[in-house]
Amino acid sequence: MMFGSKQSGINAYAKVGLETGVVDASPLKLTIMLYEGAVTACIRAQQAIQKQDIPQKGEYISKAISIIESGLRTSLNKRAGGEVALNLDQLYEYMIRTLMQASLRQDSSKVYEVQQLLMELKGAWETLEKSGMSRLAQQNALENSAIAEKAQAYQHLAMAGA
Repeated sequence: MMFGSKQSGINAYAKVGLETGVVDASPLKLTIMLYEGAVTACIRAQQAIQKQDIPQKGEYISKAISIIESGLRTSLNKRAGGEVALNLDQLYEYMIRTLMQASLRQDSSKVYEVQQLLMELKGAWETLEKSGMSRLAQQNALENSAIAEKAQAYQHLAMAGA
């Protein structure tokens, strides 16, 4: 083939799509994307444990730990986030310890436990994102109706003056 394999083209497209998604994403969406990546890594780690594929298991658990530690945990603003941020920090630390234990013991149930925690947190962030979007949509609707009212008032004034 002149352009390489179909799979490499798909991978390149997916990479560009992901990079575009990251560039265009809000901080809230980026957080959700981090959760998605960690959940996916946990699922793949469980599959590797079931297949007894030690190198793959290590790779995916390391990826999940990296996302939790370097992505989710380091992005916490403990001053602004107060008690919630401190609780999340402790939960992330627990997840990291649990994944390390799971890796040492080949324990897919521990990986699953972390996956469930991540999915629950992801759901909470998604709810927050949706409620923020609906508030923004409501605000835009109110602003648009106020603009429409002002436009009608100006139109009446213009007609009265004509």
